[in-house]
Amino acid sequence: MERMIKIGAIIQARMNSSRLKGKILKELNSKTVLEHVYFRTMQSLVSECIVATSDNTIDDIVYELCKIKNIPCFRGSEDNVLERFYFGAKKYHFDIIVRITADDPLKDSRIINQAVSILLDGQYDYVSNTIIPTYPEGLDVEVFTFNTLEKTFLQADLLSEREHVTPFIWKNPETFRIYNFKYFKDLSYMRWTMDTFEDYEFMKKIYSHFQKKENFFMEDILHVIKQHPEYLEINKGHIRNEGYLKSLKEERNEENF
Repeated sequence: MERMIKIGAIIQARMNSSRLKGKILKELNSKTVLEHVYFRTMQSLVSECIVATSDNTIDDIVYELCKIKNIPCFRGSEDNVLERFYFGAKKYHFDIIVRITADDPLKDSRIINQAVSILLDGQYDYVSNTIIPTYPEGLDVEVFTFNTLEKTFLQADLLSEREHVTPFIWKNPETFRIYNFKYFKDLSYMRWTMDTFEDYEFMKKIYSHFQKKENFFMEDILHVIKQHPEYLEINKGHIRNEGYLKSLKEERNEENF
């Protein structure tokens, strides 16, 4: 009997963030950011969701929280996140992997489902809404096959490619079948991620409108913002993909040393 395709989400999480330390354990409506991300991801088509944290002692607290909340947790390299993803996906026998970042507590299960469906229906290697961004930052979704992840793990050499998991894939469209899906209008100027204190203040404002509703969607948030456009002023002015751009800069500095 043929085994069913296993769709798994991997939430990359660590405490040692350079911009807002401990952000994934900050609370929104009496739950940690990490718990919200896990819950919202589990509302999608994924059959299992794991947290992939580092084996650094600073991340023991992440492991302990997962243990208390019965969230599967895999530990691996702190800086080589690609390696952490690969061995985590291999351990849990994921055929399709949804990459989730733990500092995005507004992740939308419908957008995750859209990405998974496009990948399966089109037999793509990699599907995302990030190559040409049109969704608010924080609703980023990347989905890829285990074969794609394995090929990337074996071939990616650059620091930025191993720290951020997927750059090797989308930088090699001649090797992988890639698809980028878009929203019907460009909302990429909106910042719905949590890297700074201002981002956290924005999240608290948004979550204050959903005290009794955990699984709300992008359209619900847009409705709130339409009524409170001042919320967008709280955390504006930050560069999109700041972490990846920082890695590229460090990489170039090392090359020129």
